[in-house]
Amino acid sequence: MSEIQASKEAPILEQPEEQLQKPSIENALERKSFFQAALPVFACGAGLFSDGYINNVIGSVNTTLGRQYGETFTKSRAKDVVASVAFAGTVLGQLIFGFTSDHWSRSHSLVTSTVILIIFTALAAGSYWHGNAVGMFNILAAWRFFVGIGIGGEYPAGSVGCAESTGELKRGTRNRWFILFTNSMIDVGFVIGAFIPYVVAAACHNGHYETIWRTSLGIGVVFPLILFVLRLRLKEPEEFAKESMRRATPYSLVLKYYWFRLTAVSVIWFLYDFSAYAFGIYSSDILSSIYPEGSPLTTIFGWNTVINLFYIPGTILGAFVSDWIGPKYALIFGVSAQAIVGYIMAGVYSSISKHVAAFAVVYGIFQALGELGPGNNIGLLAAKTCATGVRGRYYGIAAAVGKIGAFAGTYAFPAIEKLGHGKTQSAQYPFWVASSLALLSAAVAFFCLPNVGQDTISEEDRKFRAYLESKGWDVSQLGLGKTDSEEASIGQTENIAEKNITEKSQ
Repeated sequence: MSEIQASKEAPILEQPEEQLQKPSIENALERKSFFQAALPVFACGAGLFSDGYINNVIGSVNTTLGRQYGETFTKSRAKDVVASVAFAGTVLGQLIFGFTSDHWSRSHSLVTSTVILIIFTALAAGSYWHGNAVGMFNILAAWRFFVGIGIGGEYPAGSVGCAESTGELKRGTRNRWFILFTNSMIDVGFVIGAFIPYVVAAACHNGHYETIWRTSLGIGVVFPLILFVLRLRLKEPEEFAKESMRRATPYSLVLKYYWFRLTAVSVIWFLYDFSAYAFGIYSSDILSSIYPEGSPLTTIFGWNTVINLFYIPGTILGAFVSDWIGPKYALIFGVSAQAIVGYIMAGVYSSISKHVAAFAVVYGIFQALGELGPGNNIGLLAAKTCATGVRGRYYGIAAAVGKIGAFAGTYAFPAIEKLGHGKTQSAQYPFWVASSLALLSAAVAFFCLPNVGQDTISEEDRKFRAYLESKGWDVSQLGLGKTDSEEASIGQTENIAEKNITEKSQ
C-alpha cells in the first residue's frame, strides 16, 4: 500500500494523459486493503496446518493405541508404519502436485489436494476391519498414505502460490507473511495436534481409548473444510500468468541452471526434517519414558502440549528475523543455536530428565530454535530461489527430499536410541545426532545458498529469462495461453499497472 500512497502524493500534472487512460485501475488499486492482499496468501499457505496437525497427532494416537491394544500394537510392525507411512504419501503428493501446479494450475491443484485431504482424513478416523485389530491397523496405515498425498499437494501448490502472492504485500514484510502463513501454520498444527488429544483424554477421564484416538484424528477434517471454501475463489498468481512454462519446459537448461542450488536446498530440508518430525512424533513417547509406567494420558499429553507450544515463539520471532537479516542468515543463526542447545541437553540429560518442567523448557527451546532457523526459512528459500515457470517442480522435489528425511528419521531415531546402553544414553544419542546434523545444515547454507531479498521472485524471473534467451530458447512460450482464465489476465494487468504507477511516483 505504500507504493499506492506514493503515487497519490506525486504531482498530478506530471503525465495527465496516461493517468486519464487508466482511472479504473488506479481506483481499484486504491481500494485494495491489506486484508484483500493477504487473503490469497493465507488461503494458499494455511493448508500446511494439516501437515502439522496430522503428523503430530499420530504420536498421541500411537501412545493411545499402545494403551488400548498393548503388545498387539507395540510389538507389531504397525507401530512404526502408522506413524511414518503418511510421509511416503506426502513424497508422492509433492512430486505429482509439483508437476500439476506448473503444467495445469496452481489454484486447481490446491483445491484437488484439499479434497483428497478431507476424504482420507475422515476415512482414517473411521478405520475398521471386521473387528480385527491387526486388520484395522493396516487400514489405518493405508488411509494415512492417501492423507499424505493430500498433504503433499499443499507444499508445491500452496506454498508456491503463497510466495507468488506475497508480491502484492508491502516490501520489507513479504518474508514474514510467507512464513506466518506457511511454517507458522505447520507449528500451530503441531500445537493443536498435541492439545486436542489432551482435551479428549481429559473428557474421557483417561479411558475410552478408542474415542480418544478416533476423535483426535477426525478433528483434522475441520480446517481443510474451511480452507476448501476459501480456495474456490482463488485466482492464478500474476507471476505464474506471466512466466508459466505450461506449454514447454527446457529441462536440460533448467537442470544446468538450478541443479546445484536445488541440491543444497534439498540437503538442508532432508537434514531438518530428519530430526524435526522424528522429535515431534516421538515427543510423547520421550515424555512417557520419563514418567512411571501407567501414568495418565493427560499428564503425558499435557507436557507434550507445553513442549510444542515453544514452536510458536520460535516461528513468530523468526518470521521477523527473516525480514531483518534475510532467510539465509536467519537459517544459519537458528540452526547453529539449536545445535548448541542440543549438545548441552545431551550432556546434562541424566540430571535434567529428573525434573520434567526443566526438561520440557529446554527441549522446547531446542525445538523453537529449529523453527526460527530452517523450519521458517527452508521453504522460503525453496520458493524464491528459482524461476516461476519451474517453481512447483523445484519446490516439490526439495520438499519431497525433506519428507524422505522425515520418513527416514522416524525409523532411524528408534534405532539410534537402541544403540545406547541404558535409559540415559538411549535418550542422549538422538540429541547428539540432531545437533551434529544442524551444524552440517548451517555449513551447507553458508557456502551453497544465495540470500533472498524482498523482490527476489521478479529478479529471478528476469535472470532466468535472460539465460534462456542467451541459449536460444524461445521465451515467447512463457506465460499462460489465450484460452486460460480471464481472471488471471485481469490480475496480471492490475499488478503491472501498480508497478507502472510506482515507477512514475519515484
